[in-house]
Amino acid sequence: MSTYLGATRATPGFIDRYYTVYLIIIATAGWALASYDFNLLVLTLPDIATALQLSASMVGFLGFIIYAAMFAVTFFVGFGMDTLGRKWMWMFCLTGSAVFTGLTYFVQDYWQLAVVRALASGLAFSELAVSITLVNEQVPSHRRGLLYSIVQGGWPLGVFLASGVYLAFQSFGWRTVFLLGVLPLIVVIIGRYWVKESDRFEHLQELKAANRDGRTEKVAELLQKYSVDTTELDKVSLRQLFATPGEVRRRLVLLTIVWLFYGTSFVATNVYITYWLTEYLGWAASSAAQLLLVSSGIGYFFYILGGLFGERWGRRQVLVVTGLVTGPLNLLFMFLHNPVAIAIVYFCIYQATNGTWSGAGYAYWAECFPTRVRGTAIGWLGAMLTAGFIIGTLLWTTLIGVTSPRITWLVIAVLIGFGEWTALLLPRIRPGQTLEQIVT
Repeated sequence: MSTYLGATRATPGFIDRYYTVYLIIIATAGWALASYDFNLLVLTLPDIATALQLSASMVGFLGFIIYAAMFAVTFFVGFGMDTLGRKWMWMFCLTGSAVFTGLTYFVQDYWQLAVVRALASGLAFSELAVSITLVNEQVPSHRRGLLYSIVQGGWPLGVFLASGVYLAFQSFGWRTVFLLGVLPLIVVIIGRYWVKESDRFEHLQELKAANRDGRTEKVAELLQKYSVDTTELDKVSLRQLFATPGEVRRRLVLLTIVWLFYGTSFVATNVYITYWLTEYLGWAASSAAQLLLVSSGIGYFFYILGGLFGERWGRRQVLVVTGLVTGPLNLLFMFLHNPVAIAIVYFCIYQATNGTWSGAGYAYWAECFPTRVRGTAIGWLGAMLTAGFIIGTLLWTTLIGVTSPRITWLVIAVLIGFGEWTALLLPRIRPGQTLEQIVT
């Protein structure tokens, strides 16, 4: 007899499938709540600005502080995954996010708001790096991309949840909205009690101990389960990534370049898109919100499509096609004035910059690095994504003040969007392989 999470008299294969489903649900819920926390701030920011008497420049600087915290916390969490463990950092991120989301209720001035929201958003966004690492190390190799695309689809679910909570409880004030935001976070934290540490991480720790103690027979036995480059075991993760020439560093550099272009361009098409529609094209704010709501709602299924296409043709190929169409779509969008045409083209832009890119791209991150440095590498790339947001925000703020919306869009959305063509330089990885078959 075997029992786990309520399953009785189950075979090991059934238990593995049961646990995989449970893990995907918990990971999707965690990423949805990270999105939920972030988008609660987006929705309540006008109310907060009024209540705390914040100027436009103070609101803009708040965004910069939050992005800077996301950069620093994500990198720290990545390094922590390779030293303390994936599950430990997962619990740390979500618990910290819950604490600071709740503390938002009590803020009384600008700097209290900045500190609390920087830590809440930084810890929530770090959920991305941990879930990429832990989930991809645990799920079956032949369904890795598809299953992780379901997790990535948690982002638009979080947008819907935040919108629903805000609409239902905004009459009680923005403080109450954040306090209520703690409840679902606590539920997921409890659910993570039954999540196991990554089998690959535990194997690596056991291998390191055996290698240090000179137990050669034990090392040989462990290497039969997962292949690991034992000559790299005792090096510091940062040294392996940045100081040691080879395929690992090459992949990290290429992915850094691609995601910097992506993150910078993303700011125009996803962060400031409402400004473009309302201020430049004359749309009503409600119409812009409806377009974003429809795009994100249907967008969940494009995450799954990205995962499916990645399983069929390879995740790098999905990134290449998505990257190739983003710049031209953004260029076409510049010249449109018919509302229907604008809505159709933006819907396509949204799916390219969110669904198919994310549905394939983050499982590709996990495949590019060996277990011994996977956490640190993915933490670095998560930080680079945030760096792209920072660059894009600074560029938008600077250009919109000295030029026109059209030139601003041309530079950030179009020219930098064409930078995503650097995805052509990424290595091809045949889908369906175990992580150790790809790189050790």
